[in-house]
Amino acid sequence: MGRPERAHEDGRRLTPEQAFGLAVRRIRLKRGLSQQALADKSGYHRTYISLLEGGQKSPSLRTIFDLAATLQVKPSEIVTAIERLVGRTERLARVNLSKRKHAKGE
Repeated sequence: MGRPERAHEDGRRLTPEQAFGLAVRRIRLKRGLSQQALADKSGYHRTYISLLEGGQKSPSLRTIFDLAATLQVKPSEIVTAIERLVGRTERLARVNLSKRKHAKGE
């Protein structure tokens, strides 16, 4: 599986898990934290953080709240970011489909 950032650049839809991972990664980097630092502060294993950021694991509601608290954001901020990312990829997918249909003369 590719990195979440690439999933939307080529028009493929982001899964909610990929969007969550990308949102958490962006917030973590904004805070200047490594995956290990986030793991240490949140109590989750670094491997789990990596799997979440890679969109390979689906977080529980408890995990969303725990990570939000650790990153000092509201859980709703993470969910809003997920909605934006998923919505953006859906729009890109529609545009790409329209371009393909136009190129084929449909």
